[in-house]
Amino acid sequence: MRLFAAVDIPQEVVDRLDRLISKWRPLADLRWSRAGNLHITTKFIGEWPQERLEEMIACLRRIPMRDPIPVAVRGLGWFPHERSPRVFWAGVEAPPSLHELAAATVLACENLGIAAEKRPFLPHLTLARIDPGSRLEKLREAIAALDTRDFGNFRADRFFLYESKLRPGGSVYTKLAEFAA
Repeated sequence: MRLFAAVDIPQEVVDRLDRLISKWRPLADLRWSRAGNLHITTKFIGEWPQERLEEMIACLRRIPMRDPIPVAVRGLGWFPHERSPRVFWAGVEAPPSLHELAAATVLACENLGIAAEKRPFLPHLTLARIDPGSRLEKLREAIAALDTRDFGNFRADRFFLYESKLRPGGSVYTKLAEFAA
């Protein structure tokens, strides 16, 4: 099974982003995310044996409780950079406690033999994946014309373990466990 840990996005924020994605989809031939799949990944776990799923859940359950984390979904950008992007994202602004949750998730997974990411934790929502040579001019014009890049605020008080199944029409995510953040 292919697993990741993530913080969910509330429906009102998902709906705002879904309306934008629907407007932008005809402007650029990208692999657009399904709005219902938007989340803040705290740790991509990768392939994990199903027979060890309970061990993973028990390990993540030991992550200490935290106060709810205030999160703002604000701004848009490109990874790795604007000139030759591979990912189009919405920004996530949060206090250090979100980074602490991600670090605790990484540490819990390391205790099970899962390697830590080499890249720093950069919370974001992946709106689209971009193939080389994609034409982005119309999308960039639409972004420049936005009257706001503030998509909503919420308090994250839990995170989830998800299974990701790769399908031809895009990934399908299933919640396997819920943890108080």
